[in-house]
Formats: sequence, structure tokens, C-alpha cells
Amino acid sequence: MSSKYVAQIALRGEAILTSPRWNKGSAFSASERKALRKNTFLQSLKDQNWVLYYSLLSGHLEELTPITYTPTETLWTKGREIDLVVCSDAEQIQGIGDHRVGISTAKAAIYTLLAGVDPSKSLSVTLDVGTDNDKLLNDSLYVGWPHKRIRSPDYDSFVDRFVQLVREHLPNSRLYFEDFGVNNAKRLLDLYKDKHALFNDDVQGTGAVTLAAILSALGVTKSKLYEQRIVIFGAGTAGLRIARQVRDAMVSLDKIPASDANKRFYLLDRSGLIKASLGRENIREGLQDFVRPDDEWKDTQADEEGKIGLLETVKKVKPTVLIGCSTQTGASNEEVVKEIARGTECPIILPLSNPSRLHECTPQDVKDWTDGKALIATGSPSPPCRMPGGKEYRVAECNNTLVYPGLGFGAVAAKSNLLTDAMVISGTQRLAGPSPALNDPDDSLLPGFCNSPQVNFEVAVAVAEQAVEDGTAEVRDKVKDKQWKPMYNSYMYDPDGLC
Repeated sequence: MSSKYVAQIALRGEAILTSPRWNKGSAFSASERKALRKNTFLQSLKDQNWVLYYSLLSGHLEELTPITYTPTETLWTKGREIDLVVCSDAEQIQGIGDHRVGISTAKAAIYTLLAGVDPSKSLSVTLDVGTDNDKLLNDSLYVGWPHKRIRSPDYDSFVDRFVQLVREHLPNSRLYFEDFGVNNAKRLLDLYKDKHALFNDDVQGTGAVTLAAILSALGVTKSKLYEQRIVIFGAGTAGLRIARQVRDAMVSLDKIPASDANKRFYLLDRSGLIKASLGRENIREGLQDFVRPDDEWKDTQADEEGKIGLLETVKKVKPTVLIGCSTQTGASNEEVVKEIARGTECPIILPLSNPSRLHECTPQDVKDWTDGKALIATGSPSPPCRMPGGKEYRVAECNNTLVYPGLGFGAVAAKSNLLTDAMVISGTQRLAGPSPALNDPDDSLLPGFCNSPQVNFEVAVAVAEQAVEDGTAEVRDKVKDKQWKPMYNSYMYDPDGLC
């Protein structure tokens, strides 16, 4: 947005000074200060002496009424353009869970900070569907609904009513779901993603940034995604999200059938390797695509409980990629990592469990056990580690903020009615593009968090290009013009202007 832009606004005086959108503090120009001083002087006079205030106005109605009158009712009656609706039911907030907190407001701020979404065009919403937190239920000062959290069908009906209101009144907005519970997040995404531009960071963001790290590593190894043998240790919510995202990318980028792509994955949970003989009752919903046939494993040694563990899986599969989402500290031990290194020249090892104390292996151990060959990314910040020759290796962090603001803003810039899987994959590919490891294999697989604004801009451009099937510089210019920048502009009073 140019610094020469003149905003036509329907506010004056104190209304400007108390508006976080329009207040400029000490940056008001001399002419703007003159108008403000008149209004604030009269407001001060009114606060001190009603007789003098109204007497002065009654003697100079034509001159002073326009100064004192601020049509603040327009804040409520005039339509407001909304690009982004950030919504949470607060059930899955990390470390808190089921709590009335401003997670929606915080996420909206990230969209502005890292992608450039205009804060005046974002709306933060919390769906209060009750709480299962007994401490809150017994707190007389609790301001939320003092009721146990509702479940289906009442829950579904309430969420649907909200989504339909968004579609009716804000049809051009993008809807962002955050921290919905594990039983609702993917289900709601599947229900509404073909009806409105909807994104869920917990479902799509984790998979997208992990896919970007893998694509960056493949740029180093000069290999294809469909050629990988991928073991995911921890087939819970996060592991399943990653498996689906990487599988979908194989189908989209490498043009192979989903059934063939599924065969590239080996998932393990508390029951060991997910295979058919576990039975329906021991296989979580959603894992069916990745169940291994028993015939593959008839010659593999199981433990006393009949489980095939991580080491046995690694010995047989010889994976090229190991992803840890188990929160089992040290599960990927020296024997496991060395076995992987024996089976592939440049193993890709991603201990993604959070926080760092729950990593399945430490980056330094992985470098030591693979003679420095492994390519590594973690799920939380990790200090640099030392290569065998003493060179420092920067460890990439699979941080969702590298991708989800750009995915959402790209849809906003393109005015897309949907956020398709192809758009997500295009944004993910763009994130992998500026990987420092492509210039130096001993550098980080992903850009650092300090580069998030620039990275998310590129992600947004890729999403917009995919959305309009354009790919020209014009799309880049449109995204740039759409970005909100924290800079002051000149004002001109207009009773029909912005509020």
C-alpha cells in the first residue's frame, strides 16, 4: 500500500484516537492535528462544563456541529468487508485444552504479521460449546457457558449453523478452523471444504510443512517422492495427517494411483506395525488405507505380544524416510538409526514430536550415528549440531507458521471460493523452493522463522497462481497489492467513508 494513499474515513476526533485501525499517535500531520485538536478540545470542554459546552455550540451550530458530530453508529450499521474468519471451539489448544482463550485472535494476528492479511478484514470467532474442565465449571466467575461440552448431533447442528451464516453473510471470506478436537477437525474439514474456502492448520498445516521438508531433502538426494519408503512411528492424529498429505502429493506430483502411493508407507502405533491381522478393533479409523498385508511379514520376528516393532520394520523395509510422531523419547535409538543408514545413502530423519524433550532422537545423535549423512528436521527448535568434520549443521524446524498464513492469504488474494488440495500442494512446493540445503547440503532443509514473511508471500503467490491457473507476474503483483502493511496514510473526512 503506497504511503501516498489517502484514506476516506467517517470518523473524527476522539473516535480516531481510540481506533486501533486509524490512530497514528505522534505521526499525525499538522493539518490532521488541527482538526483533531478542535474535536478533542470540545470533548474536553463537554467533560468539564456542560453549560459552557452547549452554550458555545448553540451559538455556532453551523461551524461546530460537524466537528463534534461523529457518526459512530456507522461502526455497527455499515457493512464490513471480511476476507478471513478465524474460528475455534478451543477443545484442542496445546497444553491447555478445552479452555476459553483467545486462540482465534492470536491466529488472526499471525495471518497479519506473516502474510499481510488486513486486520480490519479479519474476524476472530470462538464457538462456546461448553467445557469439560471441572475447575471452570465450578468457578463462579467463569464467563463461558457453564455446561458440559456438547457432542453430536447438537454439536454438528451448532457448527453447521455458524458455517451457513458465514456462507450467507460473508460468502467471499475464507474460513480458518483452529484447535478443533481430534474427533471433529478432519471430519468438519471433509464436510465443508467443497462448499467454502476452508483450511484447518491442525489437519493440513502439519502435513504441508513436513511435506515441504521432505521435498527439500529430495532436492538434495535427487530422487522422486514416489520412490521413497516412508516409515511413520506414531500413527496417531499427527502421523496420519502427514501420511495423507505426503500420499496425496505423490498422486498429484508423480501421477501414480492412490492405491500405489499407499504402499510406500509403513505406519506404527502402540500395536506395532499396522497390519491386517490386528483386526478392525485395533486399527484406528482413517488408517485403513495404510494397513499392510500379513503375507509381507510372515518371516519377520514379532515380540512376545505378536507386535512388529520399529527396529524389525526398519530392517525389512530399509526406509529412506523415518518420521517420528510418537512422543516416545529415544525410540529411534542408535541401532534403529544405524540400520536405516545401512539401507540408504542419505537417510531423511524427522523427529517431529513436541516439545524437544520428546524427540525420538536428537539431531546430534543422528549426525553421529550416520557419519553426518542424514538430512534432519525437527518439530520444535533445536540447536545446531556438529558434523564429523566439525562443521556446524543448522537443523530445520517444521514450523506450521512457514506455510499456513500464506495458504490462507493466497486464497484471499485470488478471491478463490475453495482452497483445494492442489492449491495446498502448490504452496508447499513453493516453501520447499528456497531451501538453504539446495545450495549447501549441510544447511537447513527449510528457511528459518525469521524469513516467514517473505516465505509466506511466495506461498501465497503459488496458491493464487494455482487458483486462477495463471502463473504470470500479474498474480504476484495482485498478491503484493493485497498485502496490508503497518504504515500510516493520510486521511480525508468522508461521512460515507471507512470506519
